Amino acid sequence: MFFDPPGSHTAEDRHQTPRGRCLDSRKEKLILDLVAPAAGESVLGVGCGNGDDLLLFGRKKCLLTGMDPSQAALDAARSRLGESCELVLGDAADIPFSDNQFDVVTLTGGLQRLANPRKVLAEAVRVSRNRVFVGFLNRHSPAGTGKAARKLFGFPEVSDVRFFSVGEMRTLIGQAMPGARIQWGSVMCLPGPAYDLAPELEDLLPIRKNPLGAYVGMVFAVHCTYRTVQHPVMDSFQLKAKARAAAPEAVRDMLRGGGR
Repeated sequence: MFFDPPGSHTAEDRHQTPRGRCLDSRKEKLILDLVAPAAGESVLGVGCGNGDDLLLFGRKKCLLTGMDPSQAALDAARSRLGESCELVLGDAADIPFSDNQFDVVTLTGGLQRLANPRKVLAEAVRVSRNRVFVGFLNRHSPAGTGKAARKLFGFPEVSDVRFFSVGEMRTLIGQAMPGARIQWGSVMCLPGPAYDLAPELEDLLPIRKNPLGAYVGMVFAVHCTYRTVQHPVMDSFQLKAKARAAAPEAVRDMLRGGGR
């Protein structure tokens, strides 16, 4: 999962602690609640790491593809996901897939370490035909800065992990998808020690639109007007508004029929 810093020897141990399991389960529930994946949907996990977050969508019978710049991470993902998931070595700022290829594109935490989040979001929008999910660490949460947050999520004290505010992420998403209608929520709204003393307190707090959560998830719809097809005859064509919902099926039929 994205909370695991590369090279950390304690990250896996953290997932086995009561606090770690508590944080992971709440994060997973938030992702599924916002994305609401349906069986048969295609999901691209950008910065998929060891594949833990993609497993959530696998359990919902989605078609999985993962991408990560680390071959070691992809090897770990392969051991978790098996051969049913396509795994690709790639840069999140230059995603090696066609326009509007996936129903859902997820960035469950990869923006935390990337130099150009605006470019990454634009690429996620480009390859999605339905919706994009973005997860990030909240700068303004009770554990949102410094040593406390790094300890809470298992990062080393000296880390290049980047925090965003809810407003800042809204702006970035608006630049990538103008007019986007964002649904969002957060979890882990209490200081770290609270999860050791009384983890059930978190259940009393609202998930949707809670500005205090250390982990925030946002999902927004992608409205495509163009679709680029990797085909020797057809380069691209414009979709009429009435046909947008049926675009993936229409493209598949055209390709099967040789472009007739």
